[in-house]
Amino acid sequence: MTDPSQSRFPFSSQQAIPALGQQAVDYWIDGWQRTILFWDVLRQRSDQYYAQKAKEVPNVLSFDAELVLDGRTFERPANYLLVRVKPPQGVVIDPKKRPFVVVDPRAGHGPGIGGFKADSELGMAMRAGHPSYFVGFTPEPMPGQTIEDIMRVEAVFLEKVIELHPQAEGKPCVIGNCQAGWAVMMVAATRPELFGPLIIPGSPLSYWAGVEGENPMRYTGGLAGGSWITALTSDLGGGKFAGAHLVENFENLNPANTLWTKNYDLWKRVDTEGQRFLEFEKWWGGHVNLNAEEMQWIVDQLFVGNRLATAEIVTSDGVRIDLRNIRSPILCFCSKGDNITPPQQALGWIVDLYGKDDDLRACGQTIVYAIHESIGHLGIFVGGGVARKEHQEFESNIDLIDVLPPGLYEAVMTPKAGAVNADLVGGDWIVRFEPRTLDDVRAIVQPDPENERRFAAARRVSEINLGLYRTLFQPFVQALANNQTAEWLPKLNPAELPYELFSDRNPLMQQIALLAEQVREQRRPASPDNPMLQLQAAISDGIIAALDGYRDLRDHTMEQIFLGLYSSPVLQALVGIRASDEPPRRHPGIEPERIAFIQQRIAELKARLAEGGLREAAIRSLVYIGMAGPGVDERAFAMLRHIRAENDGLTLAEFKQMLREQFFGLLLDRDGALAAIPKMLPADAAARAEALGKIREVLSSIGEASGERAERLARIEKLFAAAEPGAAGSGKAGA
Repeated sequence: MTDPSQSRFPFSSQQAIPALGQQAVDYWIDGWQRTILFWDVLRQRSDQYYAQKAKEVPNVLSFDAELVLDGRTFERPANYLLVRVKPPQGVVIDPKKRPFVVVDPRAGHGPGIGGFKADSELGMAMRAGHPSYFVGFTPEPMPGQTIEDIMRVEAVFLEKVIELHPQAEGKPCVIGNCQAGWAVMMVAATRPELFGPLIIPGSPLSYWAGVEGENPMRYTGGLAGGSWITALTSDLGGGKFAGAHLVENFENLNPANTLWTKNYDLWKRVDTEGQRFLEFEKWWGGHVNLNAEEMQWIVDQLFVGNRLATAEIVTSDGVRIDLRNIRSPILCFCSKGDNITPPQQALGWIVDLYGKDDDLRACGQTIVYAIHESIGHLGIFVGGGVARKEHQEFESNIDLIDVLPPGLYEAVMTPKAGAVNADLVGGDWIVRFEPRTLDDVRAIVQPDPENERRFAAARRVSEINLGLYRTLFQPFVQALANNQTAEWLPKLNPAELPYELFSDRNPLMQQIALLAEQVREQRRPASPDNPMLQLQAAISDGIIAALDGYRDLRDHTMEQIFLGLYSSPVLQALVGIRASDEPPRRHPGIEPERIAFIQQRIAELKARLAEGGLREAAIRSLVYIGMAGPGVDERAFAMLRHIRAENDGLTLAEFKQMLREQFFGLLLDRDGALAAIPKMLPADAAARAEALGKIREVLSSIGEASGERAERLARIEKLFAAAEPGAAGSGKAGA
């Protein structure tokens, strides 16, 4: 007989049964205790939900704030409010720095996500010394409120912020999160003089764009037959569109998380996860409403219509909303892990508006994009790691972004540790803005004419179905709908029903708080090596895999139905979409007036190539050398800013204007612009040497010049040595 001591098991079979039995009992007790505590957390979530709903202006800001303007009091009111955010203790605000204005999305949830944590967009802006403001909203829209009313209110808010900061060096930087991104872009297109740089994280602007097999949400409108379903939902809601419907759409994207993972993770670690869960749910469950007119406009013009990126939207007073009118730099921050606003939808508008790189420069537009490799949609706004990296770099380098010459750039971040002149960098990362072309964006967006025809057909079907609904059914629905239906329909929504079920209003939940208190006093968690916990994890993994499989099958089926239906030549012909080389929607070119203006501007710049003094020559030289490098590095700008401060230099606006003129001069006639440098330099050899020394100092901030940069520096040195005596007046060496 085999000696039990030689067995591969640490205990004999006689010992194993009692041990496993005890572990099963321990797990059973632990499981029931966790279940009681889990129910109690859900009860607390419901109490928190109703407490938030009772507030006039619920939000989840983690900072104190004071009201500046209330849009509800305006002549054309909207339920938006402007507040000044008070800096936390120990944070010093510099009145000369441009203010930041963070605008949160009205996409079903309440406001505050831009300042949800200390490490957030607002938190990083204040740490960088910027005065900060927040634009939020109340849960209920004003009667008759429209998207245009919101645009006018936000413009007044910016006017007020500018008025409050007369010393600021630069117009406000505006951050528009998610759905607020397209809203602030529309305001900037109609009131460009109010804006400094715009940052639009996770903001969809090209609603038809996407990759087959990856972005199924864009098919939803077409599969529903268009926006008639939006009109029906609003009619049943008594003229309101409940935000819970939008939240439900988000949650349907990931059924494994919605139906299992979110609650399972709380149940599994209920002793430690309760507070974090409640903090997030305070925002996620803070549903807000939209007017029927607002939601219908959003769906018809944007989600289904996709008219923003091609300048097809015209306001009620006849103003065309053309994103090419924006004069401020635009920073698009998106992520490959975002299934709500994938990079294609965040960046597709660029290739919708511009056919050639020269068109973008001719419009004087600066566009920067940054693509995260993995973060999800919500992580773009609330992720602490994203705030400490991307948002910190964007906000601490906002002046550099503001002075970038017109063109397309990608923000590339590298670790600061071990870098040359790392002391010039405030955070843990070094950001560099590398030039890109429209072909680089096309490689990401992958525009497809056939895809355009499909979605154009879906748009026409939507218009037809909406017309039929309004003619045949809407009068009856509106007559049948009443206050009771408007009140109960949102409560039955899967995104809102759990709050009702797990609240103290449910008699079955009234004893849970007492039971939970007893459980905490007698808590007996199972040992981490309990095999039942391993079985629990295996069952959870199986459930997640099954739900993921269902999601993949559902999404694939939806995609195939959409492609099969709207690729039909017969359907396209019936709705007036011709299968020809003609694009199915307008792609704006540069109008004759704009071309005439550009030609006049080119002539002026060429005529003034030799104008200016030492300062202009130094900036032209730096631009010329920098155009050969990998991009604009924040260390070089930090050094340039230091030199500018030492020399009683230009204001930021003057520096930006001069930099752009020198850039365009080199772009239009590089040889002529370089040949003019000796004529711009003073006769004073010491002043020329000092300026050349500062040029070298700026270049050396990112390491020794090599390759083409070294060759260009050598050429500049020869030009400075060949200065024509007395050809130009004296100028300061600093930029």
